[in-house]
Amino acid sequence: MEEEDCCATQLVDANGDFNVQGLENFTKKVKLAECGLSYAVVAIMGPQSSGKSTLLNYLFHTNFREMDAYKGRSQTTKGIWIAKCVGIEPCTIAMDLEGTDGRERGEDDTAFEKQSALFALAVSDIVLINMWCHDIGREHAANKPLLKTVFQVMMHLFSPRKSTLLFVIRDKTKTPLEHLEPVLREDVQKIWDAVPKPQAHKNTPLSEFFNVEITALSSYEEKEEKFKEEVAQLRQRFFHSISPGGLAGDRSGVVPASGFSFSAQQIWKVIKENKDLDLPAHKIMVATVRCEEIANEKLSRLTSDKAWLALEEAVQAAPVSGFGKQISSILEKYFSEYDMETAYFDEGVRYAKRRQLESKALDFVHPAYTTMLGHLRSKALESFKSRLEQSLHKGEGFAASVRTCTQSCLLEFDQGYADAAIRQANWDASKVRDKLRRDIDGHASSVRGAELSKIIAIYEKQLNLALMEPVESLLEAGQKDTWASIRKLLKRETEVAVAKFSTTIAGFELDQATVDKMVQNLRDYARNLVEKKAREEAGKVLIHMKDRFSTVFNHDNDSMPRIWTGKEDIRAITKDARSASLKLLSIMAAIRLNEKPDKIEDSLFSSLMDGAVPLPSSQDRSIKAPSDPLASSTWEEVSPKDTLITPVQCKSLWRQFKSETEYTVTQAISAQAAHRQSNSWLPPPWAILAMVVLGFNEFMLVLRNPLYLMVLFIVFLLSKALWAQMDIVGAFQNGTLAGLLSISSRFFPTLMNLLRRLAEEAQGHPTPEAPRPSYSAASQIYRNQIPEPNPTSSQIPKSSVSSNISSDDDNGVEYSSPNLMHRRTTNIQEAERSS
Repeated sequence: MEEEDCCATQLVDANGDFNVQGLENFTKKVKLAECGLSYAVVAIMGPQSSGKSTLLNYLFHTNFREMDAYKGRSQTTKGIWIAKCVGIEPCTIAMDLEGTDGRERGEDDTAFEKQSALFALAVSDIVLINMWCHDIGREHAANKPLLKTVFQVMMHLFSPRKSTLLFVIRDKTKTPLEHLEPVLREDVQKIWDAVPKPQAHKNTPLSEFFNVEITALSSYEEKEEKFKEEVAQLRQRFFHSISPGGLAGDRSGVVPASGFSFSAQQIWKVIKENKDLDLPAHKIMVATVRCEEIANEKLSRLTSDKAWLALEEAVQAAPVSGFGKQISSILEKYFSEYDMETAYFDEGVRYAKRRQLESKALDFVHPAYTTMLGHLRSKALESFKSRLEQSLHKGEGFAASVRTCTQSCLLEFDQGYADAAIRQANWDASKVRDKLRRDIDGHASSVRGAELSKIIAIYEKQLNLALMEPVESLLEAGQKDTWASIRKLLKRETEVAVAKFSTTIAGFELDQATVDKMVQNLRDYARNLVEKKAREEAGKVLIHMKDRFSTVFNHDNDSMPRIWTGKEDIRAITKDARSASLKLLSIMAAIRLNEKPDKIEDSLFSSLMDGAVPLPSSQDRSIKAPSDPLASSTWEEVSPKDTLITPVQCKSLWRQFKSETEYTVTQAISAQAAHRQSNSWLPPPWAILAMVVLGFNEFMLVLRNPLYLMVLFIVFLLSKALWAQMDIVGAFQNGTLAGLLSISSRFFPTLMNLLRRLAEEAQGHPTPEAPRPSYSAASQIYRNQIPEPNPTSSQIPKSSVSSNISSDDDNGVEYSSPNLMHRRTTNIQEAERSS
């Protein structure tokens, strides 16, 4: 059981090689790192085969290898061994050193003895000097070389800590210890005085480096029980050895237990290199290495901490409530562990490494913190956008809404930032907050621009609707006050729009210069609309002129369609129509929004109406003509930007206009001539007078002979019936040629139909009247080619010629010759049904 508990391990072998892995395993098995400063190291020195291992085994219940006396005296412990002292509190490490003055190494090989002695003094709190009782007081005693070695190597330690030298006198005799102790102390002092010392420690007393304690033990071989009893009493002195007044002595320079392994390794390395061992610097070095190792271990554990990994994953997706508290808790956990494990190292080193650990840990969590702030900034920005939109939908002022939403969103960000703040860090989120403010201002500016653009578009649309069609109508009307009306309309609609626009944008709280600029832009837009429409209508001026000419030419003063009866003065009507068209051209020749007078109308009328526009000829080229006011590309008193149609263009348009309206005038003249011809179908008066004079004899012959008169009367009735049946007057209304063609195509069918019906009437079997034959295709085509006169003004009343032909009064049959319509009385209808 003891073998398992003490964990004896060879620390340095006989060749001086340090067992690093063995020491690591030893410290883990005995849980040395958990002891902090509550541990002690006890080393034993002495001549070879002096019972050192036996003493340690009985004193600390270790299991160091002991010499077998029956096999002879020989070297048992080689190198340096360590083991845990069983049952001793606090934790105590026993170190068994190889014996001195051994024949195995020889007289000249004292290097290992010095190295092991220096190592023991550097790492141990208590050094046991095992010596024989009979060597006390002897000049050439076996312990003197050992003490010289100890004191000499002591000089290689810079600022060594004060250790306890416990002289264990073995195999004591009957001489009391009180008599032996002064002699031993005197021998030790002589050895100390004889050892060469540096100048700084020339007069330094031994007591500043060592606490010298002396004890004596009986012989193990001769008085074993007495030996064991005395060892048991000595064992009690090692309990609580590190307490004040304890056996361990000075503890100021002790290395914390967690750094013991590294410290021992580095001390042996320096000793092997035969360098002076600076224990204070070594302490700092050990503290630096161990604190850094502990810090790295805590940082490594932090990076793999499950709570941290879960938090890091969560914050990548969305904001995490209580982020700062959770991070602070995780960091505090590892910082506290670091503080606990490094509590016994040098304070300056400990704090420096802690600051490095804090810096690295905070750098490690900073990306997650930055992501969290990014979420908070995005959330606050989105909140600002939604709140601003809702506020605007409620009809609140834009500037007031922006202020309110900005304050609430910045407050929301500040609260989130406070929740995300890490207690161990002093990070400033002002840059993120400033970026949020810039983002809010940027979005507000964007929304402001969009809203203003919408408002401007609304009022521009209203101006478009209010100006475009009225301006177009006024320009097409071409009245004398057209441009005055347009100016009045523009001013009225612009002022209305500007007033409403100014009221609408008041909630944006724009500076006056911006408001004035926007209002001026709106006024300019309205003016540009009018100018654009004027230029558009000016491009169609020829069409408007022709429409105006057609309207005036083809309608009278009452706006009724004009019928060319031959009484109209076409020349005067043409002049009036052209004057109206020319006036329209003068109106559209330039933009007149500045109320400046001009002479465009006078120039046009004087050049185009009062005088003809001559065509150039060879004779005209040789004679210098008077200056033409229209031979220019600009108008007087009109700026080029307001010119819509130049004088030269007006002149060209007028020529084109006259050539395209010439046909209308020609058709009107032709219509007058056709109308006169249609109303002159009777022979001229001289022809009628000639017929009367030349046919007087024939007329008298008819009057003298009653038969001729009867025949003439019958022919007259028949002719009258044919006249009415064929609508002679209506046929000649479309012209003589058309009337002749129509009569010739219908004469024989109408005559035969009339005779057949007369015969049927005479026999008492009348037939219904056949439908009136339509005009011939030729006559219809011809009639379509001639302008149709107004029926209300040119229709000739039909003469009603009737002829009643009675056969029998009982038949009750009566014909009306104009329409050749027959009707039957009730008696005849009943007679026909009975037959």
